[in-house]
Parts: sequence; C-alpha cells; structure tokens
Amino acid sequence: MKSICVYCGSNSGREPAYARAAVSLGHKLAERGLTLIYGGGQVGLMGTLADAVLEKGGEVDGVIPEFLALKEIAHMELTRLHVVKSMHARKAKMERLSDGFIALPGGIGTMEELFEIWTWGQLGQHRNPVGLLNVDGYYDELVAFLDKMTAQGFLAPEHRGALMVSDDAEALLDMFAAYEAPPADVRIKTGQT
Repeated sequence: MKSICVYCGSNSGREPAYARAAVSLGHKLAERGLTLIYGGGQVGLMGTLADAVLEKGGEVDGVIPEFLALKEIAHMELTRLHVVKSMHARKAKMERLSDGFIALPGGIGTMEELFEIWTWGQLGQHRNPVGLLNVDGYYDELVAFLDKMTAQGFLAPEHRGALMVSDDAEALLDMFAAYEAPPADVRIKTGQT
C-alpha cells in the first residue's frame, strides 16, 4: 500500500475533534510513508489534512476540477496538483491513484464519494480497503443504518464487512494493512447489490 485517498469536508464542522482527527490522520499517513490523495482544496478539513501531511514531510496529491481551482480554493503548496475537467474525472483520477479510501466527517459530497467507491469495490472495480474514521461518533447512525440494510437482506454481510470502521486513525490504517477483499463473486452468489 503506497497511497490513501481521504474524503472529507470542505468545511471544518462544528466540533474541534474533527480537525484534530484530520491532523492525526495526516501525521499517521506521513509517518507510514503513505501518499495522501485528496480533493485538492485548501479549505475545511481538506486543507487541515493536507497541511498535516506536509508538515510531517509527507507527499500529497490533490485532484481538483477546473471550476473549483478557478475559484482559488486549490491548495497550491502540494507535492502534486492535478487539475481535471469535471467531478467525474476527479473521482476516477483519485481512484486510480489510491490503494485505499477513508472518509473523515463531511457532507453530501463526502457521502457520495464514499458510497461510490464502496460500490465500485462491491462490483469488483477495485479490491482496495474502504473505511470510516468515526470521529466522536459522527458516523454512528450511518453504521446502524448499514447494519439494518444487511439485516434486511439488501447488503451482503461480506460487503458490509468490507467497510471498516474505527474511531482511531492508527487502528484503521492497521486494519487496511491486513485487509483482504471479499471474493469477487459474492454479489452474484447472493443476488445483492
């Protein structure tokens, strides 16, 4: 594993714990020699995370669409900044550059990115780990709902288990290091998508 994509808010949220978690995750990525792949912004948790990796001497690849870069929210001090045509191109580039995917707290953009990349894994488009950094219980209700989806037969237990959850960055990265993707034919055998 060489790089981790992190999805997170372009806002910082109301709780200081979210920024502290972004700093902690950034430091852990740099200490492990993992390149951060993220949305390329200098604002919110995105900027906090990138700055934390950079301050520890780590590498950061940002991927930002032209229309956002033109609004001057692109982080211009990254190791590499990729400017792409669209949000779709951004997500595809981030996936190609990454060996794993983590969601910090964020809004609907973070949710959309998380669910898309998790679905791509379920459909066999990648075999990389996906996880939630559950800062101060931010994702508790989402995790409960995902468990309900599984109990009601809409999500295979193997695919539910493929989304790792921890409130500790170090523990989540350890889980990623030990991750083995579920067999590619689980969806076909169970009929669940």
